[in-house]
Formats: sequence, structure tokens, C-alpha cells
Amino acid sequence: MAPELQNARKTDTVFRTENLNIYYGDFLAVRDITIEIHKNKITAFIGPSGCGKSTVLRCFNRLNDLIQSFHMDGKLFYRDQDLYAAEIDPVEVRRQIGMVFQKPNPFPKSIYDNIAFGPRLLGYKGDMDELVERSLKQAALWDDVKDKLKEMGTDLSGGQQQRLCIARAIAVQPDVILMDEPCSSLDPISTLKVEDLLQELKEKYTILIVTHNMQQASRASDRTAFFNVEANAKGQRTGYIVEYDRTEVIFQSPQEQATQAYVSGRFG
Repeated sequence: MAPELQNARKTDTVFRTENLNIYYGDFLAVRDITIEIHKNKITAFIGPSGCGKSTVLRCFNRLNDLIQSFHMDGKLFYRDQDLYAAEIDPVEVRRQIGMVFQKPNPFPKSIYDNIAFGPRLLGYKGDMDELVERSLKQAALWDDVKDKLKEMGTDLSGGQQQRLCIARAIAVQPDVILMDEPCSSLDPISTLKVEDLLQELKEKYTILIVTHNMQQASRASDRTAFFNVEANAKGQRTGYIVEYDRTEVIFQSPQEQATQAYVSGRFG
């Protein structure tokens, strides 16, 4: 998969979905997702709890494969390749498409070894010291930790731990970074540092972020998808996209009444 992915990187459309339906067993969790994600942009997924934002996000690096009852129909293309084709290696997908989770999850290792872990696993042959330094600098963490690289990553503050996890994701040189509510457990100052970092990272990476913080979406993203949820007669809740556009359109002049109600705080 890797050579094909590298050859495909010239396109500006990084992901494209067509009528994507996501199921857990017989339960339809998310329906009819048709969306394009563009290169070197920050795309935010917003919407009320249970609307499928994280479920869709985890399809983009095949993390849902790890859930036994998961299956989907429709199409999901990465750089014009079917991401769920039989010959595609999910492990390689997760190298190209990194993930930062809601709660900072540094390994119980030194700061240095947190960054070096992935490259070592992949057989990196270059200068590891240089790679660690570069990754930490890209994550705006180098100045904080350069004199304590042998100390445990778990001893850092919450905001520093999340930036360490971002540096760890960067170290394997991905194409895309997925972020599932990366600031939800951080204080306001750490949140703003991460948001500033995103603006720097998008020069090199395509970023998708799930957030419940509408101010964060409006500040940090280039494009925003608003998800909502509907319930059937059995009370089962299925998510769907109401509207997807440039962030300023979604927050200042949305086309759908439901979007206007959500971004103005009238529901959700």
C-alpha cells in the first residue's frame, strides 16, 4: 500500500466518502455520509452527543475495524483509493493517518522513548535524536522538555502530555492527523496552545478534529461539518450530516435552520 499512497499524494482531495453507512450489528449508527476532506486544511466535526462524529472519524484510519460488530457500506476513498479494499493493510493506514485521542495517553516511558517508539517499530534508520527533536519542535514542546528527555512522559502536565502525543503522532511522518476532542480535558491556556499548534501543523498535514467546543471550531478550523441525530420508532439514534461548508459560512450564514439553531446555542 505504501508506494501507491505516496504516488497518490498530489491530489487536493485527501478523503472522499460516498453514501457511507456505518453499522454496529443491525444498528445503523450513522447514515448517508458524503463528504470531501481537503489537503492542508483543518476540518471540524461538530454536533450534539451521539450524532456519530467520532464514529465517522475512526473510519478514516480504520480504527472501527477493531470493534467486532462494526461494518459499513458505501465508499471511503483516501487519495482516490478505496480505503476498505481487501488488499489494503489497516496497519499501514494507521501509519499514514495518525490519531490523537480525547485523553492524553503518553506511554509509561521517557519523553524521548515516547517519540522514538513508533519510528523504531517501523525500522527507522535515520538520526533518531534529530527526529525526536524535530517532532517535539513541531509540537511546540521542545523548549519545555529539551533538558528532561529521560524523564517520564506521564509526569508532564495535561497540556504538555497532549502535545507529546501530537509529537508522537508526527514522528512516524503521517499524511493526516485525526484528533478526537483533543482539548476536552485541558485548561483554557493549554487549549489555546494546542489551537495555535494546529495552525502551524496544517502547513504540513491535513487535520480532522472532533470537538464539542463550537468556539474552538470557529477559531481553529477551515471547514466545518455539522452532524445531527434522529431517533426511529424504537428509540435508536442515527447520526447524519446536516451541513458542510467553509467554517465562516457554518457559523455566520448557515443554509439549514438546524445548523443555525445549534451554532447559536438554541439546542444541542
